[in-house]
Amino acid sequence: MRIMLKLVIDCDADAAWRALHSPRAVAELYGPLVQLTPLDPDELPTAWEPGAEVGVEMRFGGRVSLGRQIIHASDRTMKGPDGPIRIFRDSGIPISGPLASLDVWDHQMAVSPAPGDPTKTLWRDRLVIGGAAAPVLWPGLWAAWQWRAARIRALAPTWAHDPEPADAAPASGSDAAPASGSDAAPAS
Repeated sequence: MRIMLKLVIDCDADAAWRALHSPRAVAELYGPLVQLTPLDPDELPTAWEPGAEVGVEMRFGGRVSLGRQIIHASDRTMKGPDGPIRIFRDSGIPISGPLASLDVWDHQMAVSPAPGDPTKTLWRDRLVIGGAAAPVLWPGLWAAWQWRAARIRALAPTWAHDPEPADAAPASGSDAAPASGSDAAPAS
């Protein structure tokens, strides 16, 4: 069984790709209804790397356990008509709770520049589940994915950032203001 999302979000594809690799940003997609916490706090990476495998617990309202899950991350890139299509895949598996009755859990999220507007992202999200319990669990997961879509739309504008150029950082040990000559940047 499948659950799919396809939406255009208000950030560029690079920002969306960074967010997909951020455990904190991914956890915010489910909040505040469901909280994701690492089983081993020292194990949670600052960014998902291909091959990473991390255990998390999901709690509804911070109190009711929905179970534990292993997240197994992988990446791939394909050529698309408007730029690269980058795919983040979680092929982990629920290990406890109601979702553990599933035999298949394959979650893929693809981001690419939106057609005709490279300042926006085409986000595609596909969850494939299987097993005897899949028909019973599908409606709840579908509802969770609709919540997830609303959160993606709401949070996407916060994912964009303009990193400071390396040459704009002050020299180590120096907190002096720039000189007031012609090379000084104008105040904003």
